[in-house]
Amino acid sequence: MRAYDIVIIGGGPAGLAAAISAKKSGVDSVLILERDKELGGILNQCIHNGFGLHTFKEELTGPEYAGRFIDQAKELNIEYKLNTMVMDISPQKVVTAMNREEGLFEIQAKAVVLAMGCRERSRGALNIPGYRPAGIFSAGTAQRLVNIEGYMPGREVVILGSGDIGLIMARRMTFEGAKVKVVAELMPYSGGLKRNIVQCLDDYDIPLKLSHTVVDIKGKERLEGITLAQVDSHGKPIPGTEEEYSCDTLLLSVGLIPENELTLGAGAVLTPATSGAIVDEYFETTVPGIFAAGNVLHVHDLVDFVSLEAEAMARGIKRYLEGSRYEAVIDVKTGRNVGHTVPQKLTGKEDVTLSLRVRGPQKNAKITVRQGNHVVAQKLVKNALPANMIELPIKSNQIIGTASLEVSVDE
Repeated sequence: MRAYDIVIIGGGPAGLAAAISAKKSGVDSVLILERDKELGGILNQCIHNGFGLHTFKEELTGPEYAGRFIDQAKELNIEYKLNTMVMDISPQKVVTAMNREEGLFEIQAKAVVLAMGCRERSRGALNIPGYRPAGIFSAGTAQRLVNIEGYMPGREVVILGSGDIGLIMARRMTFEGAKVKVVAELMPYSGGLKRNIVQCLDDYDIPLKLSHTVVDIKGKERLEGITLAQVDSHGKPIPGTEEEYSCDTLLLSVGLIPENELTLGAGAVLTPATSGAIVDEYFETTVPGIFAAGNVLHVHDLVDFVSLEAEAMARGIKRYLEGSRYEAVIDVKTGRNVGHTVPQKLTGKEDVTLSLRVRGPQKNAKITVRQGNHVVAQKLVKNALPANMIELPIKSNQIIGTASLEVSVDE
């Protein structure tokens, strides 16, 4: 059985950044396993700009951003296998994978990095009534069809969900000559970044209907139309508010789910708040030597934060390989209007940046980290939205003992 110091599962932005940082820190034996035919992950189909403002201080497209990391990985002679599917990871860090050339094979790793990214929530998870006609796609599938395969999903489009991919596809379909009739969102606020609402909807006069959802689908072979209805504060459709829209395409942008089957198989504990693994500030899961970063951990709004997370993780892996890991003994709990934090546990040995999202929109949100009655850190956010990740720095010298921390938004 071949052995490597670090085996990275996934060659997207998190996997590439982790491999490059680990190699630069002096770990020579690194292997990336990627199931697609090229490195870069989801960035390859994100041909719009807006990437790299934090990392490279300039605006790049998705493939350009990925290309910079791929070039670095090749310059550093980082080994990678494409078209390789990882089947299983054991708690002893034996990775079972398969590809056409080698069949089924095993690799013994000293440390494993989970960087599998996330997948889209499908129509089945939404329970929309009606037949199953052609013409219903997830927004990411439509993005791949248009940007990589060169196929046009349809001509008259309705989009359900105002996640960033849905907003970007509203603009993309308009560019290609389709008529985007409406973007409907179940929640009373948008799920995407403000700049995407302005650049993708407002600039093209595409209406955004908040507190609306699809209640019926028409068509048997091909989609012929949908019925929208307004919903109340509990998400239930209000009778009498139905509107009919004729369309041949319905795009679903209804959330992303971290891809964590392998994580569970390895014995790591997941948290229902993010559907990702519970990690400490070095991004180590509850299984020693198995680390996670990027969208497999929690869904990010900006790829730059994925890269920064992976770089921080590489430092933790180096420490683990050198045998100087610390035990994470401080729990991080969520309080009022905080949906989740990453990390969920701390060692308290060094300064850390807490990533968090609020549950509901709040103006002038004062986010406070407390340890009992002691205030560890505070940050004022002018307009806190669930779509935006908030970064909150914590100084280790402010943490006293091993009592748990609570993060909450003050009223």
